[in-house]
Amino acid sequence: MILYNVTVKIMTPFREDWETWMRQTHIPDVMNTGLFTAYKMSRILGEDEKQGVTFAIQYLSPSMEKFREYQDKHAKKLQADHTEKYRDKYVAFRTIMEVIQQS
Repeated sequence: MILYNVTVKIMTPFREDWETWMRQTHIPDVMNTGLFTAYKMSRILGEDEKQGVTFAIQYLSPSMEKFREYQDKHAKKLQADHTEKYRDKYVAFRTIMEVIQQS
């Protein structure tokens, strides 16, 4: 299993709009690719939120091949949609992890 983590810090005035858009549009678009089996959206606690609120969105892919297919066929457009809507209102970084054990 591959865990694809996207960490996003969104400026506080745009938080509600961003969360709604993520829940109603972006995450469903990612899941509708059929290349992930589950996702989780979490708010990162214990950080100074004066500059923004930080979230981690984690998608679970059954294999590296499926994840690469996502990257090759879908990621650029979906990331561009996010950038176009929230340009200069967020910072993000992505991490790819291999799941070693899961309960």
